[in-house]
Amino acid sequence: MGKTKIAITLDEQYIDQLDTFVSKHIFQNRSQAIQEAVKEKLARIKRTRLAKECAKLDPTFEKAIADEGLTEDLSQWPEY
Repeated sequence: MGKTKIAITLDEQYIDQLDTFVSKHIFQNRSQAIQEAVKEKLARIKRTRLAKECAKLDPTFEKAIADEGLTEDLSQWPEY
């Protein structure tokens, strides 16, 4: 995966915290810290979106669809 250099502006308090993490060797540099933070945030947004979409589902309807056809005679099912 390629990387692209960008410029960002942050409040000084965040830069100070980043620099503290870098000085404690939690991150190699500011770029690594910011990259990991963005990656984590994007993953969290995806999980949240999935949860919101799942919440829209009607459990009764989903169960009915899942159970559909299970009452038929198993001999009627195609052999795999």
